[in-house]
Amino acid sequence: MPTKPDNPAIVLVRPQLGENIGKTARAMLNFGLTELRLVHPRDGWPNPEAGPAAAGADTVLEQAQVFETVADAVADCRHVYATTVRKRGVTKPVYTPEEAAREIAGGQGRTAILFGPERSGLETDDVALARAIVTVPINPEFGSLNLAQAVILCAYEWSKHRELAQPTAEQELPPAPQEELDRLIGHFEQMLEPKGYFLPESRAASTRRTLRSMLTKPGWNHLEVRTMRGVLSTLERASRKD
Repeated sequence: MPTKPDNPAIVLVRPQLGENIGKTARAMLNFGLTELRLVHPRDGWPNPEAGPAAAGADTVLEQAQVFETVADAVADCRHVYATTVRKRGVTKPVYTPEEAAREIAGGQGRTAILFGPERSGLETDDVALARAIVTVPINPEFGSLNLAQAVILCAYEWSKHRELAQPTAEQELPPAPQEELDRLIGHFEQMLEPKGYFLPESRAASTRRTLRSMLTKPGWNHLEVRTMRGVLSTLERASRKD
């Protein structure tokens, strides 16, 4: 998938684990993002742990660019967003991922979204390079998003402004013909009759109507009716052996 100039670049600042870089690539590609920039990854690049974690998002890893500083990584970007849970003493506009995605989609020029190291997040100097902060409303008693989770939140919100293909819905089978449904109900009645289910006789008609009403509610399709008939036939055979 080629990189589009209006797609935001995901910038991982001093990422620590190759596995997390791979998971980030996987999260990105799910939502159509392919430009990954790495700033001084702790274990160097390429990292053998990234490939398996990417689960097929190899194109993102192969195209990843490595930079020594955050300034170098965002030098060609007009808009830079820093993801952090705290302002860290820097006064900047604060957006949710949804608000940031709306601005990115409506703006012009290259955009970068910064994500900090797994353990400590972005430093104040990193945040200072951004024009705005992106943060999410999060449980104040447990704020522990991992790197790929943070990326996927932003990538998903951005994807809402692009026409991505929806997963193909499973084709639903049409409802079974009434004749098949009647046979299913008859099969139930045939097995229940000798067990005394419809006794006393004074309530048999009402009981049969209730049974029919219950069995017609699900809107069985042909396969479901056939499956249920198979279940009843199996129970019937087992009863005869007893």
